[in-house]
Amino acid sequence: MHGNEVLGRELLIMLAQYLCEEYNHRNPRVTNLIHETRIHILPTMNPDGYEVAADQGPEMNSYMTGRANAHGIDLNRNFPDLHLAAHKLQGKNHHISLPTDWQRQVEQETYAVIRWMQNYNFVLSANLHGGAVVANYPFDKAEGPPGRGMYRATTSTTPDNQLFQKLARVYSYSHGWMHSGTNCGDYFLDGITNGASWYSLARGMQDFNYLYSNCFEITLELSCRKFPPESELQREWYGNREALLAYMEEVHKGIKGMVLDENNNGIPEAVISVSGINHDVTTGTGGDYFRLLLPGKYTVTASAPGYENQTAHIGVNEHPPSRLDFRLVPKVAVRSTSVPTVPSEQNTSSRAVQRRMGPRATRRRARRRQRGQ
Repeated sequence: MHGNEVLGRELLIMLAQYLCEEYNHRNPRVTNLIHETRIHILPTMNPDGYEVAADQGPEMNSYMTGRANAHGIDLNRNFPDLHLAAHKLQGKNHHISLPTDWQRQVEQETYAVIRWMQNYNFVLSANLHGGAVVANYPFDKAEGPPGRGMYRATTSTTPDNQLFQKLARVYSYSHGWMHSGTNCGDYFLDGITNGASWYSLARGMQDFNYLYSNCFEITLELSCRKFPPESELQREWYGNREALLAYMEEVHKGIKGMVLDENNNGIPEAVISVSGINHDVTTGTGGDYFRLLLPGKYTVTASAPGYENQTAHIGVNEHPPSRLDFRLVPKVAVRSTSVPTVPSEQNTSSRAVQRRMGPRATRRRARRRQRGQ
């Protein structure tokens, strides 16, 4: 995302190579991960910024050189700010609609990533950065007006705050040294931080993911030096390899299933609500859904326009994900017995309840493949 923060780019290339090699070697863990997970890897979102930074190299590179794209825009401040819309919707903080003019507000790179999100039902992702060593979870934007300076002692949490803390700790404690929390002159307990507690920023990618899509994303700051020399890459790879694998495996936690109609057809855009957590997810084009959850007992409701809601109780273990399918029945239209106020010949056509069939595409960089579809 930031062209001069290059370690994440190199690690993702090494990860792709490692997955291919270990799959060919029939590594059971990697084989299972590849067979059960749709994995998307985007080594760089800002190739123009990277070229500027690479031309200067690690020794001469300044803190800001290559951070922005070719138009001088910081791409992690370029996503539509959906926090304002969420406040207007009185507490709703999921699947917030984009502004009508959103395409004119964003850079081409940001537009491409948003379209990517819309085309896949992503579940879990990570945004890789440099300049610190910490796992940062949403929200990044602090509530209320900013105080003096960027740094503040506050938090801005999501309804899935405990889950996000767990995801951040999975990476931190699987990393070679992130969990110590004492890297780069900073101190972060357990090597994790709430984004707004560190410093507040608006229009960031991880907040946008949570408010717009089904995807849960954290930001990984991976190195003190934004452009480390090549000699450090091997150490960084071994420090991050297990963390990258363990984090991807977290996508197989919680619940998953299908939302079907009476004819066993998948219902797209059905809403999956978990009692006590004010953040819903929706089904994909085939009626499949995935909802990350911590171990526990939950009450889950599936709903869709034109159908009766269905509620079920389910227990969730640490692993594997619990399967919970729903079969929704259409609502029965109630005939009116009142006397019509217009001539009957003008009232001969009734408007049936319409179900929106055009799927809203959603996203995940490590999507769990649904069995039995």
